[in-house]
Amino acid sequence: MKENSRLKAVRAVRQELAQVGIDPFGVQIDRIVSPTEGIIDGRPTILAGTNNYLGMTFDADCVASAREALETAGTGTTGSRMANGSYASHRELELDLARFYGKRDAIVFSTGYQANLGMISALAGPGDTVMIDADSHASIYDGCTLAGANTIRFRHNDADDLAKRMRRLGDEAANALIIVEGVYSMLGDRAPLRDFVRVKNEFGATLMVDEAHSMGVLGEKGRGLAEVDGVLDDIDYVVGTFSKSLGNTGGFCVGDSDDMDVLRYASRPYVFTASLAPATIAATRTALRKLEAASDLRKRLQANAERLHAGLSALGFRLGAPANAVVAVLVGEKLEALRFWDHLLKAGVYVNLMVPPATPGNESLLRCSVSAAHTFEQIDAICAAFGSWNGARA
Repeated sequence: MKENSRLKAVRAVRQELAQVGIDPFGVQIDRIVSPTEGIIDGRPTILAGTNNYLGMTFDADCVASAREALETAGTGTTGSRMANGSYASHRELELDLARFYGKRDAIVFSTGYQANLGMISALAGPGDTVMIDADSHASIYDGCTLAGANTIRFRHNDADDLAKRMRRLGDEAANALIIVEGVYSMLGDRAPLRDFVRVKNEFGATLMVDEAHSMGVLGEKGRGLAEVDGVLDDIDYVVGTFSKSLGNTGGFCVGDSDDMDVLRYASRPYVFTASLAPATIAATRTALRKLEAASDLRKRLQANAERLHAGLSALGFRLGAPANAVVAVLVGEKLEALRFWDHLLKAGVYVNLMVPPATPGNESLLRCSVSAAHTFEQIDAICAAFGSWNGARA
């Protein structure tokens, strides 16, 4: 068969990994033991790269809800909501989310990735302008591409740079869509949301905030950085995912717009994707109810994050941001990071390897995602595995 030239770059990366004998993107977890433990290559392994921030994947109530829905509503919906109809539970989850955030309405998508694709491409199109943070997630970039809008990047977490670029738009600034994230997935740093709200209000633009890594983690009720900063009412659209703090699969957007229902018709990822299975909806609804009251889990999560952050700092590692659910260790060169990652896996600790161009500053990093379900002993074991790297490298 003729070689596909578009895959040339990907093929080169695969060959590079094959030469080293390490494939960080093909890890198979042979058996899941708990929210924070698995068996990989026959070894008991601490899972510190799963985004399971509140440990909801094994929550007994969530599992029971999923099991009941599976038995009463079947395994799947077999089609999109637009073409094949919605189950009552889809709409009930949307109303749950709207109430949780204090917004008028919500739309549920089949993944968090599709939530960004669906919302951005519905809100903007050719001739429109979307202003995005330079460190935005791939789903935001891909949403802009799908929209076909004029996409302008501003410097990461720099509201002054955003304002400068908004002024250049002149009268068109009022029609611009600004997109930022509450907590950024690579380094775990927070956005200066109040500053972005100020710029949004100054120009009369629309602001969308992706709270994928802050929902359930931050805020008294778990409503993310917007709740912490007291700006939830100033944000036009909040996008999030079920695949992190809620321990499931799916995505959503909440907002106060009169056109929330119209957005469904304009969103191709919503129209043309099979809807979430009943068991997923049921478990997510239960997880959302528990998340709102899970201040004890958030405190435990933060305590674990601070313990890991302090332990790695004491070992001399450079970290991406203050203690948060995402703790990123900056490594530098890609091959060094690859071998470091492999060392950790063989030591019984699974973390995420991130390499350029997906990372800020053209630097490779090892990303730990902390869970409230981690024990202090597991956190200490993660630190010990990191600490053994210098000896292993020598």
